[in-house]
Amino acid sequence: MSHLPKVKVAAAHAAPVFLDKRATAEKAVSLIAEAARQGAELVVFPESYVPAFPVWAALWAPLHNHDLFARMVANSIEVPGPEIRMIAAEARRRGVFVSLGISEKSPVSAGCIWNSNLLIDDQGRLLNHHRKLVPTFFEKLVWAPGDGAGLRVSDTRIGNIGALICGENTNPLARYALMAQAEQIHISTWPPIWPTRVPRAGGNYDNVAANRTRAAAHSFEAKAFTIVCAGFMDRAMRDFLVDRDASVADVLDETPRAASMLVDPTGAQVGDMLQAEEGILTGELDLAACVEPKQFHDVVGYYNRFDVFELKVTRERTRAAQFLDHDLPGPIPLADDDAGQP
Repeated sequence: MSHLPKVKVAAAHAAPVFLDKRATAEKAVSLIAEAARQGAELVVFPESYVPAFPVWAALWAPLHNHDLFARMVANSIEVPGPEIRMIAAEARRRGVFVSLGISEKSPVSAGCIWNSNLLIDDQGRLLNHHRKLVPTFFEKLVWAPGDGAGLRVSDTRIGNIGALICGENTNPLARYALMAQAEQIHISTWPPIWPTRVPRAGGNYDNVAANRTRAAAHSFEAKAFTIVCAGFMDRAMRDFLVDRDASVADVLDETPRAASMLVDPTGAQVGDMLQAEEGILTGELDLAACVEPKQFHDVVGYYNRFDVFELKVTRERTRAAQFLDHDLPGPIPLADDDAGQP
């Protein structure tokens, strides 16, 4: 794009309607409408916003979670599916771009799900569909590994937009793959909490500090803006988990809450962040600010040695099987209407 625009963006620091795909999609529609009324042209939702982040995998052993896995699968969504179409229709109605974190249901398996991110444009069209490359830590008990098909940056009227999910923002090669496609707006999505220890053990993972560090590193290296959008654990989600097992109350209450924030191409945070309460975080990104820092370190331009380093990225969708069939007829009638009659 020849002209570098200024774009107002919104991070929906929001809770889902826990494990209810339809109600969460409807809430997403209302948040898109609200963000659009505030002037946002890009609305970002957290990791696995529809239908929820499966934090229970950190709280209890797998043998206690079979029913929750089944419920997660039942509320995961197809791409495309009715929930996606509802959200895409709102994006078109409001003329905004939407980045949506979902738990995606496989079309070829009754129990396979992926942690996915969708970028929908202002005409309601799907621009990019990314499945998280590697589920992180306890997420491996819920989601299958994704593939490289979605490691793409979308060239749009509001800038070149890329996205990675949660711990993928720790993967230098995944991040570089997006940098090498002229990324200007980087979307970084996260869960509402990330429990790693019981309170008495101390030293719980500080996801706010970690996420700020990762966002600053990517923005500084890419010379791009980063939208950090984290989920929010509301009272309904907390009570659901505590009602199931009261012993996890301290873990949930004392684990640091994730935060949503904006980071500029120098790695500095822009404005305030949202952490302790639900809300829509907005800010204006002037993409012209991505240019000057490229003079200092352009890791996909002059500040690299392409004769020394080489990165190959396979952007193919994995398939469960490849069937090489000849054309076959449809159902063949075998019984006449009067077959078997005396």
